Amino acid sequence: MSVVMDIHDILEHLPQRPPFLMVDRVIELIPNESLVAIKNVTMNEPFFAGHFPARPVMPGVLILEALAQAGGLLASKSMQAENRGDDYIYFFAGVDNARFKRIVEPGDQLRLEVSVMKVRRDFWRIQGIAKVDGELACSAELMSIGKGSETRD
Repeated sequence: MSVVMDIHDILEHLPQRPPFLMVDRVIELIPNESLVAIKNVTMNEPFFAGHFPARPVMPGVLILEALAQAGGLLASKSMQAENRGDDYIYFFAGVDNARFKRIVEPGDQLRLEVSVMKVRRDFWRIQGIAKVDGELACSAELMSIGKGSETRD
């Protein structure tokens, strides 16, 4: 499995930091089209202490967050490929049609597949699919909005 973006590259494009960083590696990238990323799910994740102690399960909302972060990387790298948007940060703006099909637990590796559905100016609509061992864990349509650094405090 080749690496397109390692953790150092990811940290340059996402504002999230551990323990909230949900992308470990990007293995495929086609700017303005699609991105495939990996999230290694380990027992060391802080959310497993309370969700659920007797049967650790990754919360669905965090699977959606992982897909949103992969979508943010796709948007960021796409804008960079067009020589614009280096100062942008992408905010999660919405989710539609989320479906959860499989439990995700420690030891699993999430394959995060995102593809562009529509882009209008700074608004991105992304189709996201999370898989474990080729089995669908989650699918959703995600929306994000890019904001330049001049709008940040």
